[in-house]
Amino acid sequence: MSARRALDLSLSLVTDAALCGERGVVATVEAAVAGGATIVQLRDKHAGDEEFLVLLGRLAAVIDGRVPLIVNDRLELALRARADGIRVDGVHLGQGDASVLRARAELGPDAIVGLTANTPAHLDAVAALPAGTVDYLGVGVLRPTSTKPDHPPALGLAGFAGLQAAARDASGAPVPCVAIGGVRMEDAAPLRAVGAAGVAIVSAICAAPDPRRAAAEFAAAWRDGVGPHPAHEPHDGRRPRVPRVLSIAGSDPSGGAGIQADLKSIAAVGGYDMAAITALTAQNTRGVRSVHVPPAASLREQLDAISDDITVDAVKLGMLADADLIRTVAEWLGRVRPPLVVLDPVMVSTSGDRLLDREAEQAMRELLPLADLVTPNLAELAVLAGAEGPAADWASALEQATALSARTGALVLAKGGHLGGAEAPDALVDARAGAALAEIVEFHGERIDTTATHGTGCSLSSAIATLRARHGEWAAAVAEARRWLRESLRHGESLEVGGGHGPVHHFAGLWSRGGLATRPTAAELEEEWWAGLSGVREAIDELPFIRGLADGSLPRAAFDEYLAQDAHYLREYARALAEAARLAPDASAQAFWAAGSRDCLTGELARHERDLGGARADDARSVGAAGPAPFEPNPVNLGYLDHLLASSARGGYPELVAAVLPCYWIYDDLGRRLLAGELGPEPGSPEHPYADWLAMYADPSFAVSTRRAIELVTGVAAAAAPEVRERMRRAFRRSAEFELAFFAAPLAGSPDDVAAPPGCGTRGLSATIGA
Repeated sequence: MSARRALDLSLSLVTDAALCGERGVVATVEAAVAGGATIVQLRDKHAGDEEFLVLLGRLAAVIDGRVPLIVNDRLELALRARADGIRVDGVHLGQGDASVLRARAELGPDAIVGLTANTPAHLDAVAALPAGTVDYLGVGVLRPTSTKPDHPPALGLAGFAGLQAAARDASGAPVPCVAIGGVRMEDAAPLRAVGAAGVAIVSAICAAPDPRRAAAEFAAAWRDGVGPHPAHEPHDGRRPRVPRVLSIAGSDPSGGAGIQADLKSIAAVGGYDMAAITALTAQNTRGVRSVHVPPAASLREQLDAISDDITVDAVKLGMLADADLIRTVAEWLGRVRPPLVVLDPVMVSTSGDRLLDREAEQAMRELLPLADLVTPNLAELAVLAGAEGPAADWASALEQATALSARTGALVLAKGGHLGGAEAPDALVDARAGAALAEIVEFHGERIDTTATHGTGCSLSSAIATLRARHGEWAAAVAEARRWLRESLRHGESLEVGGGHGPVHHFAGLWSRGGLATRPTAAELEEEWWAGLSGVREAIDELPFIRGLADGSLPRAAFDEYLAQDAHYLREYARALAEAARLAPDASAQAFWAAGSRDCLTGELARHERDLGGARADDARSVGAAGPAPFEPNPVNLGYLDHLLASSARGGYPELVAAVLPCYWIYDDLGRRLLAGELGPEPGSPEHPYADWLAMYADPSFAVSTRRAIELVTGVAAAAAPEVRERMRRAFRRSAEFELAFFAAPLAGSPDDVAAPPGCGTRGLSATIGA
């Protein structure tokens, strides 16, 4: 094998014995390689020669050729180890260490030779070497780091990018560059974007509580351009990434357990579900009738088809019926190294029957160290822990789980559902540091009285895998998965499936909280709401006031009455827009509604008052002002304003903005059509008495404002719950009906002849909003 030709530099682990602590370098490396480290560099400047060689041999044994193992600086010991038969794939040398020419000559053409470089002069020296002398450069430090206190000035991303772009060998070919020194998770994507071949990590993996998880997260950050992120922390600045979760398990045609339960569970708690089928069962809620196990080659093809194309964020393992299948899965896990694995070992039925033969049970025990979490039932826990029989009480179950965790290096979820009593406890047991240092997180809950328990183990383990990928913490994932499962258990019998132990209701919570109706888009709501006003808009078009406005025959007195009423309305409408700005959920909406409020006062209202002139202007400025013809707002005016007030008080921002929208939308539509001559013969004529007023509402800037108002309101409605969306639609339509009545009022026989639409009072806004 030529390690050099198969070189993957994406994630180099550089060891540090002090940072590895009591866990030790060997265990840290083993975990990191399982998590996704692609090359291991043994660095220990303080160990004696013999101690170093022993450690090197142990590392070579646990790595077993899965990734290259290279020696930092100590070329002589690398040569001695090779002479002793220890697999060492190469060296990484610093500027003050042995010559890379000597390293290449003595290690041979297939060895890996890396060199630290951090200045243009270093690159010039590399370019002067014979082509092929150096396989890669370690360029850094990226930022200050405590693991190398004597480091040169930090390069930063820009400095790294500049050196990386200039790194060439004697033939002019680029030399791969690995970023070293102070590299963080968030650096992976930008480093890859500027051409880095990989990252070299020390403390972030060596000192991590879970080196496997840390390595997996760095590998995912490099591969996908994202880092670890809880559900509330979106990876792209907009929304959380959906974890891609693969279930490897058997099929249950009745839908309650196995793959079917896994897929439902993964989807129910927010994951994208995938499946590789290990067995085809004939079963229902009463029991299993037969099992067909396809060849292991079929499973291998399924797994490869998925991993060759799709990034797998988490794996749930279920029914693996024989040793061949188990070994196939183990080989795939070792090769693909998914970030996390949850194993629900299907070994012993609830009745106590052993489901695996002796060879398969042994293969299952060998699979356990590849899992991050094991979720056995009490009978399976006893078998795996080597106990004489299932735990009879909760304390015994915790003892067995602790022993299993300590022996396998995996977390264990002890489940007390099969114990008697009113309680059904679970516990997350972490004894990876040894049974004496075990950490146990217990979860309590009353037993749920239900017969719908089919597939609970499958469902719980799949939910935990998904939630762990989403939230990043095991305890939080278990707690949330239990809440979801207990809710699903409580509603299982409502499905009325089968005559035995029916399934849990995986989607009970989603259906009750989210409903079954598809949420409309903003564009669909815009079309629907506008079409719903067709009758109102047609009635407005046919009003004598509109027809007279269009052809210029509208009596001036009627127009002045309209202006006076509208001036009063606009003053209070401006208050409504100011209230919308106050309630707006973001700065953009706040600025828009505030600008609309200002424009009402400085634009439309000011124009109305100029048009009214003289005493009528005075009347429009104050309700009930003294004078020969005191102004009185009509019932429609007061009712419309009261509707805006009620919308705000009753429904807050969503209903208020829906209520103010028709004053934009209807005026924009009507103004453009009036000016275009659709409703009268001469709207653009200089002699038309209302040409200037019509042009104001057909102004392009008003069209832009209207479009923004429509987008804001329909966007809020599309995101709202169905009941809120319906209240918004009703508020929108009521306002449109008021617009119709408002246009009709000036030509009515008296102000009281045109009543407000029913259900509205006569209070103004000023007493309550912004007064």
